[in-house]
Amino acid sequence: MTIAEALGTRTATPTPAWRTDLAIGMAAALLVVLFHAATGFPTLASFNGDNDNLMRLAEVRDLIGGQGWFDLHQYRMGPAGGFLMHWSRLVDTPIAALILLGEMLSGDRAAGETAALVLWPAMLAGAALTAIVRSARSVGGAAAVLPAAVVGGAALHFISIFAPGAIDHHNVQLVLTLAMIAALAGPAPGLRGGTIAGACAAAMLAIGMETAPYVATGGLTAAALFLAGGADGRRVAAGFGAAFAGAAALAFAATVDPAAWGAPACDAYSIAQFVVAALCGAGLATAASLPALSTTMPRRIAALGLVGVATGMLALAFFPQCLADPYAGLDPRLKTYWLSAITEAQSLKSVLSTAPAMAVSYYATPVLAALLLAAGLLAPAGRRREAAVVFAFLAVALAVSAWQVRGAMFSIPISTIALSAWIARRRVVAVATPSPRNMLLMAVAWLASINVAWTAAAERLLPGQTATAMATPAGRARACHRATDYDRLAALPAGGVLAVSNLGAPILRFTAHRVLAGPYHRNVEGNLLAIRAFLEGEPSALAIVREEGLSYVALCAGNDETKTFAAWAPDGFLAALTKGDIPAWLEPVPGNDGHALAIYRVLTAD
Repeated sequence: MTIAEALGTRTATPTPAWRTDLAIGMAAALLVVLFHAATGFPTLASFNGDNDNLMRLAEVRDLIGGQGWFDLHQYRMGPAGGFLMHWSRLVDTPIAALILLGEMLSGDRAAGETAALVLWPAMLAGAALTAIVRSARSVGGAAAVLPAAVVGGAALHFISIFAPGAIDHHNVQLVLTLAMIAALAGPAPGLRGGTIAGACAAAMLAIGMETAPYVATGGLTAAALFLAGGADGRRVAAGFGAAFAGAAALAFAATVDPAAWGAPACDAYSIAQFVVAALCGAGLATAASLPALSTTMPRRIAALGLVGVATGMLALAFFPQCLADPYAGLDPRLKTYWLSAITEAQSLKSVLSTAPAMAVSYYATPVLAALLLAAGLLAPAGRRREAAVVFAFLAVALAVSAWQVRGAMFSIPISTIALSAWIARRRVVAVATPSPRNMLLMAVAWLASINVAWTAAAERLLPGQTATAMATPAGRARACHRATDYDRLAALPAGGVLAVSNLGAPILRFTAHRVLAGPYHRNVEGNLLAIRAFLEGEPSALAIVREEGLSYVALCAGNDETKTFAAWAPDGFLAALTKGDIPAWLEPVPGNDGHALAIYRVLTAD
């Protein structure tokens, strides 16, 4: 058999390939749990600054505690009465179910929470790796399965969104994106593949707007397969469109309060997203199902054009505000004093100028994979369509990560599909024609496909700090990232707390207190009040504390946000507090010395 035949032939095996791929994913999930268990589950003891995971648990606790299904208010954050969060119950539900199951089996709610914090991300890691292996098999053949398991598993570990305690929605969104790629990149996806992809796209949209670019890519891919002609392309488009519209309708009815069905929201699933999804999905399914609209290329172009124009006109007429920059309406002060300081919201240009080593860590493998795909160096002629599907999603992920570095959470795992096919190609060549050169090229392919290799090189050769340098135990302690940092605050009678936004979610997670600020764009009033209190002088801070009825001020001198605020306003209240200048209306809580989190009790007015 020639090299091309080895790479391109699809052979039947006694065991269906999907079972093998699923077994690999399940084994990976077990290894994730065992790896973290062997090290004492450090990510449960220290959340390393990831506020969303803590906020998700607070939201799940509220749901279990009896808060209404459609009531997404966070009553313990912001001014009195709280604010409306934009997250979805679709993620809360399975986590709550695991907690309640764990409590039922153990008789202890805390044990149920711990079990859920370990099992949920591990299950998602297994699902993500299964999808990566499935897609790599489609692009690079059976020889790509082993590289996908190794390189894909390393990438999922590198992005750190599947560690115990990682229960926010980003890992769910990544799993759905990878599942959509696997469904569309199959050798003959047909109606089944299109249906799976369409359902995944609708779920992604319902969970959060961050994945809208990947939802659009899935729809455009299905449309492109329909446009290219052929019975399989029509089946893919019909399945995608029907499932997208149907699942979008189910999600709308299940997660949006009927009282708010007519209220559009641009940052959360609402009538705006549902109507667009329903029209696009139904239009695509109709065009692909009716012979009168699909038999010739001109008719297919006309049908797709009609759907696109109708959708565009509807969005412009009824939801034009949702076509703008998602942060366009954010208060300018929050852009300056909050958004600009969020690392994951920075652009590639900003990261290159401030932390070039981090840029190499996050962008090297996706760029390499995109170049290999664009050059047609990975898949044989019989798998070009599969490679094109992966390239479409990777290109979009790279564009997103160029806008905001958080897009690397998607571009890095997606890139492993292509890189696994590259390694497979080099392996087949090395086996077919053994030589020092071919063995060296295979080794280079393996090494260049793993992010850790790029990170190690970048840390040694380039200035700046990469993600690994941020994860030292000392750094976590200084930044108040340990659960135990909040024990003293939790022991105090419940009350309102003034703290920087980075401490908002952990205070909700580890205590019964209310907190004014938190890193969420809908908490506009609470964040602005906290910014004023910290950046302006002591009289302004006192007025805000009294007006909001706050009982405590919490100070974490080692937190990056504290340092930034103190540098921005050296004469402000926060800067004075970090220097030990404590006003008469604050009383230090015993035990501040030697603790990362200093706590001050607000004294009652005379």
